[in-house]
Amino acid sequence: MKYTYLLIDFFTISVPFIYSFHPKLNFYKTWKAFFPAVVLTGIIFLLWDVYFTSLGVWGFNPDYLIGLKVANMPLEEILFFFCIPYACVFTFHCLDLFIKKPIPLRVEKILTPVLILICILLSISYRSHIYPAATFLLLAAVLVWSRYVLKIGWLPKFYIIYTILLFPFLIVNGLLTGTGLDAPIVWYDSNQIIGFRILTIPVEDVFYGMALILVNLLLYKHLLSRRFFSKAA
Repeated sequence: MKYTYLLIDFFTISVPFIYSFHPKLNFYKTWKAFFPAVVLTGIIFLLWDVYFTSLGVWGFNPDYLIGLKVANMPLEEILFFFCIPYACVFTFHCLDLFIKKPIPLRVEKILTPVLILICILLSISYRSHIYPAATFLLLAAVLVWSRYVLKIGWLPKFYIIYTILLFPFLIVNGLLTGTGLDAPIVWYDSNQIIGFRILTIPVEDVFYGMALILVNLLLYKHLLSRRFFSKAA
């Protein structure tokens, strides 16, 4: 049992890592952009994680952990912020090569502001519950930055790919929150979440995951473009 969380991390990254060297994908050639992006994003979200853990918003079941900790955080949780983004950015890299027709730009121009508005309203509505309040506000801020400050053109494709990623997300996060297990690996204080769950997954995790992956992609694609243009020069 104590290797459960570690094995989830391992199996999440194993297939994407192996296929990173596939000649039609060549994801390994982007590592110089990916690793700085994932480290910087990981630091930001780990600080969030440490703080929320200290507040008791969530915690970790020692029965499923090997017992090694860094800054009072389980090693498996730290690896989570590398393994999950690796799998997701790899998937984006792959699907970006094959998806030729994302959602129309006119649809994205409506979808993004609507999503931002919904997140702001939900953050206000659940302001007494720290996890949803912070998560919805974070996602709204990241979307505003992406759409109206950076003006990135790949948001339509991101929405499609993140929707696809929700299927493995339900499996991995479901296991972490107790689906199919005797007890959750990661537990949540019911007083600090909305209470609506998808299987055993707090619905907030869907929006938290979107913010996590979008921040990783923003940094990754920025560093990738800088690396490309510096090589071209």
